[in-house]
Amino acid sequence: MRKSPYIRTMGALLLGSGLVVSAATTASAETAPDVSSPAQLAAMERDLGLTTAEATELLTAQDEALATEAELTEALGSAFGGAVFDTATSELTVSVTDASAVDTVRAAGAEARVVDHGEATLDDIVATLDDSAPAYGEGVHGWYVDLADDSVVITVAEGATASAEELVADTGVDASAVTVEESADAPETFAQIIGGNAYTINSSSRCSIGFAVSGGFVTAGHCGSVGASVASSDGRGTVRGSIFPGRDMGWVGNVTNWTSTPYVNNYSGGTVTVTGSTEAATGASICRSGSTTGWHCGSIQSKNATVTYPQGTVTGLTRTNVCAEPGDSGGSWVSGSQAQGVTSGGSGNCRTGGTTFYQPVNPILSQWGLTLTRG
Repeated sequence: MRKSPYIRTMGALLLGSGLVVSAATTASAETAPDVSSPAQLAAMERDLGLTTAEATELLTAQDEALATEAELTEALGSAFGGAVFDTATSELTVSVTDASAVDTVRAAGAEARVVDHGEATLDDIVATLDDSAPAYGEGVHGWYVDLADDSVVITVAEGATASAEELVADTGVDASAVTVEESADAPETFAQIIGGNAYTINSSSRCSIGFAVSGGFVTAGHCGSVGASVASSDGRGTVRGSIFPGRDMGWVGNVTNWTSTPYVNNYSGGTVTVTGSTEAATGASICRSGSTTGWHCGSIQSKNATVTYPQGTVTGLTRTNVCAEPGDSGGSWVSGSQAQGVTSGGSGNCRTGGTTFYQPVNPILSQWGLTLTRG
């Protein structure tokens, strides 16, 4: 465990992170990404500080980086240690656990970095920590894989570092691969009893629709238990599947008066058309739709994050610097035209900023054998 001089604060990670896209990346008609609506680019301009041209260039670079990452994952095998996309430079950095793999990475056009642990080892540490939940000290908020730092970050309340150290000692994970991060922000789910598009659960609390699937839509598991009644101004349904805590997966079926579409509300008078669910890279830009705060964008900070909410621990989430607020829970996350996940929870708000976690959509589809509605 890294001692107190090396403890990081979340505020230091979130502030002052303006984005500038390298002018070296130029989009053309042949390489332009599939962006469904000008409003999506406008939201990226607003939230990421980009021009429309820069946002288009960024999405193009992300698509190219995703293809390179896939190629190197296969080519490097066990030496592949993870990949991080940098929105400031449009560069892809690939970590390797074997120095002999550096030339392969560079030949593919990516930056190479030799690391001690790598993504597979860090994921194993997360799995070990997950098995410990909820048997750990008070004040531990959760943990996630930080590929850029080649470590697993355990987030704790201010002054609760000892709880994280005890957790590491009790589970026997490699302390050299763990960083402790203190934060005054405690994650909580975004569903509230104040009552993409809004829907209500049992005529009381309100959440947001994630994505249309065959026979209904997916959303967050904490929005309602199996059997709960769901309604909006357009239709009604029933919660058919719900997992929370543990994961944050839910889906609504038995719908009436709801027509399945591939669209996500961009809250600018239009929609984004979902064409698939290819997972975006760590560091990529991403946008979120929710019935409380509308459409907001940011970037993916890390994957495979574990978060402790007051209701229990949730694993396998993705961490972002996008803001959200109560009622946004269950709402859609897209990168380009690709569905990414549904809002789980986080901290902060859309006035001062915050950290938000989403439940990846592909595990929800797999859990219940659902088919995403695509355009």
